[in-house]
Amino acid sequence: MADFGVYVHIPFCSRRCDYCAFATWTDRGHLVDDYVTAVVTDIERRVAAGMQHADTVFFGGGTPTLIDPAHIVRIIGAVPRSDGAEITVECNPDNVTGEMMGAFAAAGVNRVSIGVQSMVSHVLGSLGREHDQENVARAVSHARSAGIRRVNLDLIYGAAGESLDDWRVTLLAALEMSPTHVSAYGLTVEPGTPLADDPARHPDDDEQADKYIVADQLLTAAGLANYEISNWALPGEECRHNRVYWDQGNYEGFGCAAHSHRDGRRWWNVRTPDRYVDLVNSGGSVVAADEVLDEPTRRFEKLELSLRTSRGVPVEALDIDATELQGLVEVHDGNAVLTRAGRLLANEISTRLIS
Repeated sequence: MADFGVYVHIPFCSRRCDYCAFATWTDRGHLVDDYVTAVVTDIERRVAAGMQHADTVFFGGGTPTLIDPAHIVRIIGAVPRSDGAEITVECNPDNVTGEMMGAFAAAGVNRVSIGVQSMVSHVLGSLGREHDQENVARAVSHARSAGIRRVNLDLIYGAAGESLDDWRVTLLAALEMSPTHVSAYGLTVEPGTPLADDPARHPDDDEQADKYIVADQLLTAAGLANYEISNWALPGEECRHNRVYWDQGNYEGFGCAAHSHRDGRRWWNVRTPDRYVDLVNSGGSVVAADEVLDEPTRRFEKLELSLRTSRGVPVEALDIDATELQGLVEVHDGNAVLTRAGRLLANEISTRLIS
């Protein structure tokens, strides 16, 4: 049976990064206590309605480590979990302390995802990040000292002014910390962000392709295998929660703007924390809208998602003999799998899928 996931959205930040379009707020600190209580109440109601035990729990944001660790611990305590559940918390390296990691570990957290983005000061500035890259190694050390050995480092490439050498510095510095998992994403321009309003800072596609190749070369050489276009892990250390998404598994989201999925029906919560708290307190539904995918759409989406992973898609789903696909896909155990060059063109290749 596929894993069942729980996602908890913590929407509070001290500063919004220039590229961020997530549902986060820098001026809602006064809501933290009420928000956490609302999330716990929402979870308890879903449990009473028959929600199954979670195999994965993921705290994202926003900045989960900005709020008191006791709040995260309280929410974890409300989620019924299966034995060996993966529990992950996204961390800003500036917020991490030994006491925090100790509290997380005692509550069952066994994986952290640290927002590194870059290990070069001027690149962090270009991204609008405020954390000190020197705190990354300290955060990793605190996690490991607390017994949390699964450490993901989250990187972004393609910021304005980032040279290929800058990117190598970031990758090598990340590898020096011996992560079990690395996520490396090309910077994307989201509408309504400061980055979108500044074309001079928009990433260059060719430069991003060069940086992806360097990332794959260095990470693979260090023993981290690419198992999804933007994710590399040591054997057995893949993120189970992300697998739920990529496998079209079922998951429930708690908190404002959180998304859920069950058997082809998707729904998402109201976007603001204020509205979420009010609806939970009044006993109303926090669902803003939903959609139901028909079977052909689900089948095609499954292929699109699988194409992004190291498992690939059944060979019959792609015309692998097409001249345009030569060098972009390889066949392994009856599946068509993207090569490194193919991963760079995944969106284009997905248009050739045959459901």
